[in-house]
Amino acid sequence: MPTLISQPTRIESAGSKPKIIEEYVGQVNSSTGGISIARMRSPEGWEEPGQTPEFDEYTVVLRGTLRVHHESGEMDVTAGQAVIAHRGEWVRYSTPFSGGAEYIAVCQPAFSPDTVHRDH
Repeated sequence: MPTLISQPTRIESAGSKPKIIEEYVGQVNSSTGGISIARMRSPEGWEEPGQTPEFDEYTVVLRGTLRVHHESGEMDVTAGQAVIAHRGEWVRYSTPFSGGAEYIAVCQPAFSPDTVHRDH
């Protein structure tokens, strides 16, 4: 029988300003370890510490622009675009432009504070 996810769980975010994370599928909301799916809303000027995660992260930008810093530079991902951050590669996300951004992040396996390996 299918499992209904009636609502997401709000998760505390890392970063310079408060960001809203609503996990629909993942370790917290559905006890799912293989994948996580979350809706993110980050304000203008938000940035988080860099990370070298043990998971692949697939991000679809719904509104605004998400900046993705990586070892070779940076790229801006705008509404209607997607980006894949591969496990083991260093990345840092930010939303430097007016209005911030809204996006869906899918992590495989599921996001975990123990496997994200944030910079100190």
